[in-house]
Amino acid sequence: MAEIIQKDGTWVFDGDALRLTPGRDKNVGLLRRELGELLVPLTALAGVSFEQGKKSGRLRLRLRDGADPLLHATGGRLTEPHDPYQLVVEPDRYGVAEYFVDEVRNALLLDRVPSGPVDAYLLPGPSVPLSVSAGDGVANFDGERVRLEWKWQAEDAKSAAGPRTLPLENIVAVEWQPTVGLENGHLRFTVRAAPGKVPPKYDPNAVELWGFKRDPLMALVAAAVQARLPHPAARAALEAGPAEAAPAAPPAPAPAAEDDHDALLRRLRELGELHRSGVLTDEEFTLAKQAVLKRM
Repeated sequence: MAEIIQKDGTWVFDGDALRLTPGRDKNVGLLRRELGELLVPLTALAGVSFEQGKKSGRLRLRLRDGADPLLHATGGRLTEPHDPYQLVVEPDRYGVAEYFVDEVRNALLLDRVPSGPVDAYLLPGPSVPLSVSAGDGVANFDGERVRLEWKWQAEDAKSAAGPRTLPLENIVAVEWQPTVGLENGHLRFTVRAAPGKVPPKYDPNAVELWGFKRDPLMALVAAAVQARLPHPAARAALEAGPAEAAPAAPPAPAPAAEDDHDALLRRLRELGELHRSGVLTDEEFTLAKQAVLKRM
């Protein structure tokens, strides 16, 4: 097991999953606090890295495309204090961070976890019901429908129509966009048979965001809805049609114990070849070999 404890949070890796717990430091973003503890399966990871700095370093997790509804709904636009997959590391813990990275990378290597996209969400998304007030409205989601209520600051085009209820089956897509410079952000729902897009300021299916403290919390609503929509890979397959969709591969038979032993032997040979070719350092090769031998 590998563990790193910082003011910014605590990350623990048990060989199968990473447990990410936000810290209580004042610099921890509001979104991370509201998300709480995250359990990220190893199969959802595409990579891990550690960057050193003069005052602090940073651990980063890179998830496989399509594994997390939060990342999909926000389009990778979460800023540093709100990104749950970054951890600020103090200089006296750089060695621990590097050990943590080695442990996760070795596990990815031994388990042969691919780094490509997935066709199903591997994280569940925020729990419901949810209610977030930010910008010109309040977004509520109970798992079956979204209800948008308008504040007094909302434009007449929205407030005159009253609260908006969107059944989940009518929602095609959801998007969260942060405020950047002078351009306001938004939480927007794309609805079936809706007219062309209008600016979020006037769109009854969108909440306009003005760059205030609670804006990132709207990403929770976006992620909770996204987690309950068809996965993008499934939607793409449906849009492609049967002629373009790739045929499904037959299920692989469960390996017998002898097959597991043979696979581990083959893995040892592969590790030796990677070591001889210089892909693995002496330390990485020793750690990886020990992990295989333990399984045997």
